[in-house]
Amino acid sequence: MAQEYFKVQGGHRLSGDLQPQGAKNEALQILSAVLLTSGVVVINNLPDILDVRKMIGLLEGLGVKVKKLGATSMSFQADEIDLDYLYSDEYVRNAAKIRGSVMLLGPILARFDRAFLPKPGGDKIGRRRLDTHFNGFQKLGAEFRFEKDTNHFFLDGSKLKGAHILMDEISVTGTANMVMAASLAEGTTQIYNAACEPYLQQLCRMLQSMGADITGLGSNLLTITGVKSLGGTTHTILPDMIEIGSFVGLAAMTQSDITIKNARIDQLGVILPTFRKLGIQIDEVGDDIHIPRQEHYEIDTYIDGSILTIYDSPWPGFTPDLLSILLVVATQAKGSILIHQKMFESRLFFVDKLIDMGAKIILCDPHRATVIGIDRDYALRGITMSSPDIRAGVSLLIAAMSAEGESTIHNISQIDRGYQNIDLRLNAIGAKIERYQD
Repeated sequence: MAQEYFKVQGGHRLSGDLQPQGAKNEALQILSAVLLTSGVVVINNLPDILDVRKMIGLLEGLGVKVKKLGATSMSFQADEIDLDYLYSDEYVRNAAKIRGSVMLLGPILARFDRAFLPKPGGDKIGRRRLDTHFNGFQKLGAEFRFEKDTNHFFLDGSKLKGAHILMDEISVTGTANMVMAASLAEGTTQIYNAACEPYLQQLCRMLQSMGADITGLGSNLLTITGVKSLGGTTHTILPDMIEIGSFVGLAAMTQSDITIKNARIDQLGVILPTFRKLGIQIDEVGDDIHIPRQEHYEIDTYIDGSILTIYDSPWPGFTPDLLSILLVVATQAKGSILIHQKMFESRLFFVDKLIDMGAKIILCDPHRATVIGIDRDYALRGITMSSPDIRAGVSLLIAAMSAEGESTIHNISQIDRGYQNIDLRLNAIGAKIERYQD
């Protein structure tokens, strides 16, 4: 199979408007939830990205009727599901390619009493255990079996009943699975230490519109009283907050003048204030975000003058998906910063490419990196590199766009998993990115 790569001509300033795509992380939850009903579910603002296409392919394999209604709208009807497909070689092969496939377990288990999944893939960013999911299913009364030889997970949920569930980690996908399973379980379920990201709230609102009984949205305590069945609905996905943050960082790093349109600023939490801590000017114009061209930006310090630390934490804290973007933007800032990636121990390993480009970064350990900003004393230099995961891939793309000379980025399928036509959209406002095949 041919592998695609980017050739990026750096040093070009961009100018214009960008419309963020629909949120990847919300889309994967919402697509899983269509399996909870035999009714028609219409989803608007679906991003056309690799992971979403893979998830839709899994649904089609299971027998879900899928219709394209418009550029970003599709309808889904799961009224004739073929559960035998779960055990086919095709399903095993395709479900293992996408991390989001784990969220098919909850709705399939709740509606059809049994579920199966091969160990899912996704980003290589460290250990991403699934215990939280299966512990929760077991508390709801499901029987769980894991085959070590094949890395296959089996669930029998013919006796699902409401329960008190304490999540042992604040997992967005784990909470989504518990909410979907509990929606059709007998009795009342309370989920403590639940994730409360906007995308999880969106899933709950969608389920409510389908007839689910859920309270506590936006908090870390969700209460779900199971109902006998759910109906169809229409749902619109939020703009992707990670793409919005990526565009903010891109504008600052490349000294560009960019407006991000219809950003749903009310749903961005601390993202914009965190970028402002790096000295980036961000103007809010209605629901648009304008980042004017800046020659320099200076990282804040603490009151006593010590180095700023930015770390990830569950919502409403700063999302781990944007730490890679913050790190690369800090390389051209004035001042220093400590980036602490708490959740994944391999996500900072891409900094060796930035160091090769001329950035001043000390990788303290798998979780922490200190960036000494060079305040544009010189430009980064173009190199050949490879994208290890979605967010690191876009961070490297941003670095390449700001660099002097040409860069080559391999393994861009990782970028395509989360960013829709990123090369075409950025080229439209002045970037110089060419896509090639090996």
